[in-house]
Amino acid sequence: MLPRRAACLLLLVVSATLSAAAHAVTVGREQDIVDLKLGQRVLVDDGTCPAGQIREVRGARMTDRGVSRTSACVPRIGPKSR
Repeated sequence: MLPRRAACLLLLVVSATLSAAAHAVTVGREQDIVDLKLGQRVLVDDGTCPAGQIREVRGARMTDRGVSRTSACVPRIGPKSR
């Protein structure tokens, strides 16, 4: 059994991780993403993906012109916002 201090620390880490995932940045258009960083993921709710999915834009790799973007439709997590 974990000591109380270790259990509290584990709970804190898990809740911080879930909180960060729940607060993912969502924009309405890809043009609204102005400064995409390497490895950053932004959800774009522009209606281009099938029902139950949302487009995820990622900063994929560094190039001479900055960060190149890739995108894919991923399952929507949580309730759909109007």
